[in-house]
Amino acid sequence: MSFGTPDQFSRAFSLAWGSRDVGTLAAMFAEDADLLTLTGAWAEGRKAIADVLAGELAGAFARAKLVTGRTKLRGLGTGGAVLMQRFVLSGIRHADGSDAGRVGAVLNAVMVAGEDGWEVVSASFTVEG
Repeated sequence: MSFGTPDQFSRAFSLAWGSRDVGTLAAMFAEDADLLTLTGAWAEGRKAIADVLAGELAGAFARAKLVTGRTKLRGLGTGGAVLMQRFVLSGIRHADGSDAGRVGAVLNAVMVAGEDGWEVVSASFTVEG
């Protein structure tokens, strides 16, 4: 599943994250994409991205919510873009089930235009600070 324009990615990502829709999340990435996740896992390829996200969304982020903050989108010619998206992440649980509180996170994504729309080729989702 690609998306129509780069500025649609943040909302689509946030909605898929909130509904724990790993298939939709992974489909936003190119077949050979790379992702560094919030937990520090590095996934190479769409299947690995789906596997890692499935584990994270079933674990510490099972109840987590993303609220979008500041967005910076930079075009790279007609077929590329770089996005920096700030989120506030809440609902994270420690291993003992206690609330981990809110954290700021930044999703940095490199996107390219393809035949069916835009897709992410590389992304890092990291905790701020």
